[in-house]
Amino acid sequence: MDRARLVSANPVQDDRGSFRRSLQRVAGSAVVLGATALKWAFVFGKFFAFFVSFALYSYLFGSWEFGLGLVLLILVHEMGHFAEAKRQHIHVTLPTFVPFVGAYVMTRREHVSPWGSALVSLAGPFVGSVGAAAAWAASSFGDAQLLVGLANIGFLLNAFNLLPIGFLDGGSVARAFGHERHGWIRYADGVPVEAVHPNHERARAIAFLYVLLAAAVVIGLIATKPNGAL
Repeated sequence: MDRARLVSANPVQDDRGSFRRSLQRVAGSAVVLGATALKWAFVFGKFFAFFVSFALYSYLFGSWEFGLGLVLLILVHEMGHFAEAKRQHIHVTLPTFVPFVGAYVMTRREHVSPWGSALVSLAGPFVGSVGAAAAWAASSFGDAQLLVGLANIGFLLNAFNLLPIGFLDGGSVARAFGHERHGWIRYADGVPVEAVHPNHERARAIAFLYVLLAAAVVIGLIATKPNGAL
């Protein structure tokens, strides 16, 4: 055995091992940084329209406080849908904002009963109106004109969403009511698998919740109207 060559080779091997470990650490750090960057890029991209909406509403109403309050009220409304969908284990996306239109979440309801679908649809106006009521209550401690104005437009937006037409929340509730009243078809992967009989009790429950919520929202809208009260 050539001890001289063995001794002289060890430092070289150590250097190569150290270099390899350094490369591994750098690569690991790059992966972590890249994943973090992608995550935050996704979050920023997802909510980019939120900031655009904030800027546009601030410009439109001449107040960044009002613009911020308005987009937050819209966000609260959508998070009502999101939370109820999650509670029912329904696939749901985070809110996506559309400037001057509002926002929306996307759900997969093909396996959801009309009752469950109605609860998801009602949850948005319900939680959104709670947010508007919170702004109204806070007007006793802050800028009353700003907060009551936000509460009023919050109630207005939720009242509009409760109209029983088209793609609005009220339209979804109306369809769910009709399905529970007249029966509906359960689908699995786009294929009809079961004809579900009418459930008049649930149909009445949907109608009751809808009317109760609509009445509360209208009362809040009237109570917060500018220079007006019940």
